[in-house]
Amino acid sequence: MANKTSNISHLNMNAMNVFLASVERRAFRMALLATREPADAFDIVQDAMFKLVKTYQQHTQAEWPALFQRVLQNRIMDWHRHKKRSEQWFAPFKYRKHDDDDDNDTLDAMSLIVDEREQNPAVLLELAKDMDVVLKAVEGLPIRQQQAFLLRVWEGFDVATTALAMNCSEGSVKTHFYRATQSIKAALAEEVLCDQLTKN
Repeated sequence: MANKTSNISHLNMNAMNVFLASVERRAFRMALLATREPADAFDIVQDAMFKLVKTYQQHTQAEWPALFQRVLQNRIMDWHRHKKRSEQWFAPFKYRKHDDDDDNDTLDAMSLIVDEREQNPAVLLELAKDMDVVLKAVEGLPIRQQQAFLLRVWEGFDVATTALAMNCSEGSVKTHFYRATQSIKAALAEEVLCDQLTKN
């Protein structure tokens, strides 16, 4: 029995290593966009991987993507909270709370009137001629909008899975994602306008 259990554990660890290798680069880019600090982004990803292995290795492989993202996003949020506390301590009068800091469903009623076509992540990327423009726009988003956009677009998560990863309600995910798409569309529209002016 001990050998059988050991073999199952070994196979599971091999599968976990394959999974982590498949998500490492995207996770690092996601953390880098959120922190703009390569060393901190690396630490966040390593911590998230360690916790996944330590805490969730025995879960099914189908559960790993959402669980990993939940751990990763929690670590990213911890990093931002720590940074904000430092900013408040050293520059209390310059600190301004972002409207995306809270996940209260009363943020606004936008999620109730969002056009479902706006909730298709693929549509947004089809409009982008240059992914660098999209990434630059994503980097400038408030953290919760950034998380919602990257989880929906890069990871391909549905609203429910994104809500699980972000530890918030589905309504909040829709609101954050809507705001993110509007900001990115504005950046893409500006890119198109600049191209037209250049040609003229």
